[in-house]
This record gives sequence, structure tokens and C-alpha cells, in this order.
Amino acid sequence: MKSKQIIYPLALLLGIASCKEEKKNYDASGSFEAVETMVSAEASGKLLQLAIEEGQQLDSGQVVGYIDSMQLHLNKGQLLQNKKAILSSRPETNVQLVALKAELANAALDRNRTENLVKGGVASQKQLDDANAKMATLQARINAQQSSLQVSTSSLNEQGSTVDTQLKEINDQLRKYVIVNPVRGTVLTKYAESYEMAVMGKPLYKIADLSTIILRAYITGDQLQQVKIGQQVKVATDDGKGGFKETTGIITWINDKSEFTPKTIQTKNERANLVYAIKVSVKNDGYLKIGMYGQVSWNKQ
Repeated sequence: MKSKQIIYPLALLLGIASCKEEKKNYDASGSFEAVETMVSAEASGKLLQLAIEEGQQLDSGQVVGYIDSMQLHLNKGQLLQNKKAILSSRPETNVQLVALKAELANAALDRNRTENLVKGGVASQKQLDDANAKMATLQARINAQQSSLQVSTSSLNEQGSTVDTQLKEINDQLRKYVIVNPVRGTVLTKYAESYEMAVMGKPLYKIADLSTIILRAYITGDQLQQVKIGQQVKVATDDGKGGFKETTGIITWINDKSEFTPKTIQTKNERANLVYAIKVSVKNDGYLKIGMYGQVSWNKQ
């Protein structure tokens, strides 16, 4: 009878010990998170369209909405007309120099005839000098006119370039009125609806790439020597049937500073312990969710 009284407590203790061993069949634990991107409005105005829903998959560069930009389009049209008026005022250099060039050509003929007459002794040297002086005067007038026309044309071109800069600025602003999704991922939260007023910097929606999810777990100081970046580990999550679903992950980050164990995943006594955070990257088949609890093990690799 006494032996039975001794055996039963021993069996109970062994059972409790085995349960504890089962419960500690992992090396670290934590919860899943993802790199979340907050997409905000880059312009202010009425939100004409925001074609997204929570849970929707979006591609990088996908246009998802528009903000009213009518005023900018009107300003752009006005600038285009201004540029057209400026450039149409540029002088036509060749047309304005035609008369002077024709006069110079006639003067050159007269000078050649005079030169032949001087050689024949019919005309005087003074007449040849006068013909050369006339040509030089005409050439100087042509050069001065060309210079004046070039300055005028250059000034008008500069004015046109100023308008081009203003147009580039407006085009850049117009691009900000088109809402383009910056990263591939799943819409987590939608903060605005069509026809609401968008304000520059105001969040429109939050998105995260859930194809690869991160488990942030915590290890003790004596476990630091057991892990390294790039190490493959096992990640276990509750399968909803009383068991665990296991997958493979890669350690991508190890904090070099210790911190107190987060309150959300440990008991009060354990919260006083100093631990090191690690990040484990896990390929997600859709089963893993942000905030879900997970366990990491590497000793049985």
C-alpha cells in the first residue's frame, strides 16, 4: 500500500515534467509582422477616385486613384499659349537681311567693274577705294543687323525656356494628382473614400507585402552564440486543430542591444529578463497573418 502511495506521486511528477518538456519544445517565440507602407496624398483636392479595397492585391506602379487637377490643367494650357506667343515673336533673320545682302552683292559687282577699269586706266584709284568702302559699310550693317536679331531671338528663346521650366513644374505637380501604388502587396487598411477631400500628407491607405512575412522573436543572452544571420530555422504556428504547422525561415537580423522581454508574449516574472530581438523571414502561403504567434527552433536542425 505504501509503495503504491509512493509510485503515484512519482508518476504524476514525471507526467508534469514531460508536459513541461513538451511545452518548451522550441528555442524562441514571438509574433509575426510585415513591412507596412503608409501611402499618403501628395496633393490636395477632391479625391475623384480611389479604386482599392482592404485585402486587395496591388502591383507596384499600379494607378489606383485620381485627385481633381482641373486648375492645373487650365494653368498648363495658359502657359502653352504664352510660349506659342513668345516664340512667334522671334524675328526671321534671313528675311530681314535679304535687302542688305542684295545691296552688298550689287556693290561687289560695281567694285569688280571698277577694279577692271582701274587696271585699264579708265577709272581712278579713288573710285576703287570708294567702291571698297561701300562694300565694307554694307558688310558692317549686315553684321550689326545679324547681331541685333540674334540678341532678340536669344532673349525670346530664353523667355520660352522659362515657360518650359514652368511647364515641367506643372507636369510634376500633375503626376502627384495621380495616385500610384508604390509597392507590391496587400491593402491592409483604407483611410479615405472617393469624393472626400484629400490633403497633402494625409494617409490614404496602408499596404504590406505579405508574400514574405517576418517573425520577431526574442532570445536570451546565452542563446546568442547559437544563432547567426542567414541561418535556417524551423518556425511553428498553431494549425487550429490542437497541433502545429511547421515551415522554414531564415534569420535576417539580430539586435545588438538587449531589451526587456515584451509584455505581450511573456509572464510577469520573465518580463524582467533581458533578451535580444531577432527577425526570421518566412515565405507565406497565405496562412500566416500579422500578429499571429509563432515559435522558432534551431537546435533540432
